[in-house]
Amino acid sequence: MVAVVLAGSCTSGDDAGDAHSTSDGSAAPVAAEWPTAGADLDNSRTAPSSEITSANVDELEVGWERELPEAGTLSTAPVVVDGVVYLQDSSGSVNAIDQATGDVRWTSEPTGANIGPFGVAVDEERVYALDAATGVLALSKDDGEPLWSTDITATDSTGVGIQPLVVDDIVLASSVPVSIGGIYAPGDRGVISALDAETGELLWEFDTVLGDDLWGHPEVNSGGGAWYPPAVDLETRTVYVGTGNPAPFPGTPEWPNGTSRPGDNLYTDSILALDLDTGALRWFHQVTPHDLFDRDQIHALVARPPGADPVVVSAGKSGVVVGLDPVTGDVAWRTEVGLHQNDDLLTLDGPTEIAPGTFGGVLTPPATADGIVYLASVRSPTTLLPDETAYFGAPMGVGDGEVTAVDATDGEVLWTSTVDGDPLGGAAVVGDLVLTALLDGTVLALDRATGEEVWRHATEGSVNGWLAVAGDDLVVPVAASPPKVTLLRRPG
Repeated sequence: MVAVVLAGSCTSGDDAGDAHSTSDGSAAPVAAEWPTAGADLDNSRTAPSSEITSANVDELEVGWERELPEAGTLSTAPVVVDGVVYLQDSSGSVNAIDQATGDVRWTSEPTGANIGPFGVAVDEERVYALDAATGVLALSKDDGEPLWSTDITATDSTGVGIQPLVVDDIVLASSVPVSIGGIYAPGDRGVISALDAETGELLWEFDTVLGDDLWGHPEVNSGGGAWYPPAVDLETRTVYVGTGNPAPFPGTPEWPNGTSRPGDNLYTDSILALDLDTGALRWFHQVTPHDLFDRDQIHALVARPPGADPVVVSAGKSGVVVGLDPVTGDVAWRTEVGLHQNDDLLTLDGPTEIAPGTFGGVLTPPATADGIVYLASVRSPTTLLPDETAYFGAPMGVGDGEVTAVDATDGEVLWTSTVDGDPLGGAAVVGDLVLTALLDGTVLALDRATGEEVWRHATEGSVNGWLAVAGDDLVVPVAASPPKVTLLRRPG
């Protein structure tokens, strides 16, 4: 993956910085807050305490807008804790913004450019962010002063393109074979890391490339890593994380159609279940073996259908959505969303239009509530050749996208709604609505039952970040000149 870059019961406020769980191990968002990138440890991206519904969403108005002139881009999800909006920008700076007024409380020093995604995690004492493209940085929650930094990259061309997650004093992040210093450089491999939240000490690593020889040709191949925060089940101490693609893709003149990397290329394009405390692999499921088309399976969430067992859901740029048993990894169902065209080919004979394209499928985070999963899909195809690399993605902003509702119990598609642009804002659930945002800056609200559009708002910019919902506030990162954070609020 390469980022698209554009110019139960609630806990008390004293513990609001942590991601919390209920007695059955499920993750519970703090009231009126959005304490992790995915809202909770399930990655549900749901705000159950909000009173925004289809009956009043049209009352939302701009509460404030905060320009961030030095921000670069905002490929991130805001985190809202204790009345403060925290987010990182592509220069490496972290901004702490008062939720009520939009005033900046503090801005940390920039650490260096990052292509994204990037962002923060927050606990009671610290804010965790990316240190340029090389590691994880801890800042004081009070004033943004640096506390520690840990490099988790192995080479100058390896990067870090993931918003970290902090849980039980463990900070989870990952390296990827893409950075400011290089893109899919031979020999680079993505490694998931767990760090001590207080000291930054490395606790464990998991190499997402199986074996030492990078599928036979380390002088050519690279791949793996995680691009989006994992879901975590605290009761079973399990981390569910999606992984990126192998490279080169589709191939090179010497090695067309990925022949430099024969076999399945484990553990790319997979969902992994790892032990939270040791990093040991409990199970994995690979969705796209020997991927030729940049099919990162990057999103993991836990859906909780009422009256039924939880389901781990894997989604990504493949446009394939899989439901799995949380304990065994057994596949319960598999379905497809978005546009699919020639993506079942095992080799290419010449120029071929493929969909999802290399910036297609479920590119940004889905959401889940009441056993339903909501996924935003980009439909842009890409023309690929067997002997050329295609690292820079499909054209964007050229067609419609989709939002789809899928039943987590059996994978049935309940509805699909066409939206008039690329829905790069992911999905979020509030009340009877599912929210997304388009590349052109339009924020949309769809009826959860039917997919019918209920409301829209133009942010006067572009959106390539993922909105947060804190109480009756929507927090939207907007790429504009200069970039800004827009807060939409119900009057009063």
